[in-house]
Amino acid sequence: MKHKWKDFDFTLFISPLLLTCFGIVMVYSASMVVAVVTYDVPSNYFLIKQLQWFALGLFLYVFFSMFAYRHYARLVKLIVIGMVGLLLVVKLFGVATNNAQSWLQIGSLRIQPAEFVKIGLILYLASVYSKKQKYIDDFNKAVLPPLILTGIIVGLIVLQPDIGTAAVVFLIACSVIFSSGIRFKHLAILAATGIGLVGLAATQMVTTERISRFTGAYKPFEDPDLAGYHLIQSYLAIGTGGITGEGLGQGVQKLGYLPEPHTDFIMAVIAEELGFIGVIIVIGLLATIVLRGFYIARICDDSFGSLVAIGISSMIGIQSFINLGAMSGLLPITGVTLPFVSYGGSSLLQLMISVGILNNIARHVRAKEHRISKEPDQMDSTENQSKFNMAKGGRTRLN
Repeated sequence: MKHKWKDFDFTLFISPLLLTCFGIVMVYSASMVVAVVTYDVPSNYFLIKQLQWFALGLFLYVFFSMFAYRHYARLVKLIVIGMVGLLLVVKLFGVATNNAQSWLQIGSLRIQPAEFVKIGLILYLASVYSKKQKYIDDFNKAVLPPLILTGIIVGLIVLQPDIGTAAVVFLIACSVIFSSGIRFKHLAILAATGIGLVGLAATQMVTTERISRFTGAYKPFEDPDLAGYHLIQSYLAIGTGGITGEGLGQGVQKLGYLPEPHTDFIMAVIAEELGFIGVIIVIGLLATIVLRGFYIARICDDSFGSLVAIGISSMIGIQSFINLGAMSGLLPITGVTLPFVSYGGSSLLQLMISVGILNNIARHVRAKEHRISKEPDQMDSTENQSKFNMAKGGRTRLN
């Protein structure tokens, strides 16, 4: 058992652990009044729920960090069936919350399947494109088929409608496809097609509410009581916090002023109570996970593992950027939560599974480094030096 922990990447364990524990504290601070006033439940309701999800997530993290990531390539058909099946079940039997039918109710348990579709799509695209490297320049044979399934998945999420999650899933797919080695000409075609489809979808789905999100993001003070209300309250929280904040638990905006303080706008609560210092700590930990993931992708000599690492790192980075952009007025409010920090069981479980898989890829890379460094005499010196350099940080080609 000891040799399994020797290659364990503790950066990818400690950073998510610190973020999640910090998030649990902030979820309690942000939700204790909302729980009683809005949801008529005990003040520690969301704290207990998040602790339960965290306990399960920690178990899943350890399991997936020990389960060899290469096995997922063999399970890709089941993953595809599971993704499409879950989204269809949600469309037919899902529970609506905040005007989106995105949830499945199983007894007292409520899950959001679209969250798990994120990691499922990463594994699918990584598996398909890693297998097609020999003919990756053939658009019709290598590039197009996975795009069709990706379009179906994004379309099913849009129909819920959950535009925020659909945008995240779409951008995750773009990151994996961009990194797969397809030709620049094909990338340009895909970009133009994607922009056209987004434009067409936008014209068909324009509503007063969606237009108000843009108005609220970029002209909040023109309608401070409606469209701009959310962002203005976020500005007040950020401005009040200053450098060091008002103190943990001392925030005012969470007391009925700031909507969804324990989910979408939890960073505003952090800014008010812990100030700029608290915000920088959270962003720093998120950046550590993302950059570590990209580093692992860079040194991994397996194209499947490299693409999975890119997809997971991009997912965390994209979701963080959208959440922070919404609470600061850079982007419209879309309901995307802050990874590891915001309240939400489905999101937390999916993220713990994802970083567990990322840690397993890191273990594979570190194990190979140790194996090569210990066996220099068992291979040709030139071959050994080449492999050792690759394991230590050389740029890996997807082959």
